[in-house]
Amino acid sequence: MTTDSGRGGCSTRVSPPSWRVRAVGLAALLEKYASVKLAKEHQKADWSRRPLSPAMLAYAAADTAHLPALREQLRTRLTALGRLAWAEEEFARLEDLRWTGAADGAGPDAFLRVKGAKALTPRQLAALRELYRWREGVAAEQDRATFRIIGNDALLAVARVLPRAPAELRGIAALPPSLAARHGPALLDGVQRALALSESELPRVERAPRQARDPAVEARVERLKAVRNRAAAELALDPGVLCGRSILEAVARAQPPPNDRAGLARIGELRRWQIEAFGDALLETLEQP
Repeated sequence: MTTDSGRGGCSTRVSPPSWRVRAVGLAALLEKYASVKLAKEHQKADWSRRPLSPAMLAYAAADTAHLPALREQLRTRLTALGRLAWAEEEFARLEDLRWTGAADGAGPDAFLRVKGAKALTPRQLAALRELYRWREGVAAEQDRATFRIIGNDALLAVARVLPRAPAELRGIAALPPSLAARHGPALLDGVQRALALSESELPRVERAPRQARDPAVEARVERLKAVRNRAAAELALDPGVLCGRSILEAVARAQPPPNDRAGLARIGELRRWQIEAFGDALLETLEQP
């Protein structure tokens, strides 16, 4: 959590156009609080090459070398603003997080995280699953990032078309000719495996039922947003950093509606520091008919 802009993991997008989105990356924070300007010449280097050059190793180490000084600067600033406890509560929540599943690229359903996958038919989805697993195996064997084997857009395009022959592969615009030539047999083989599956073997996207629209709840959320925005302006925080919409929705849906700070504290999504910062304003709004 930064001193007057935000914390990692929170969106800084805001609705009012008057808000200025502040840079919260490591380079920006180091320059602002530690007067350190990180070099940029290796940002787009090929980090898959081995061995790394001495200059690249020094560049990578620089990301951590200045962290102790930055920590002290931010801690001092937070203490001066009376917000150190806010940050510590967020840190404690992060420490409580536990790994609950496979990493992004692994697991039987990882292919569903490809953008656009859930719009595919079951047969196309099966093809994407086969192609995704093939790419994971090649990447592991070659010790390379998956995107350096073939990108998600190309896999998705092949899965949509379900090509049966090399000529059909060459007609896929999102598949570069070089990749079609290099991986053509493997791609066609993956598609053939998907085509050979029975209907019962095809993967299907399970969609969670949508929560019924409740005009009363939506109206409460809008009133809570207005209160949140005013409090954010007073605190010089981006509204989304002070309190995200999902938290406001939890407050709006709470039953029975909270009528004191103890009631707010029973809403698991709401932080203690948020209650202290503008909890009374939330309660006043909830009392409105």
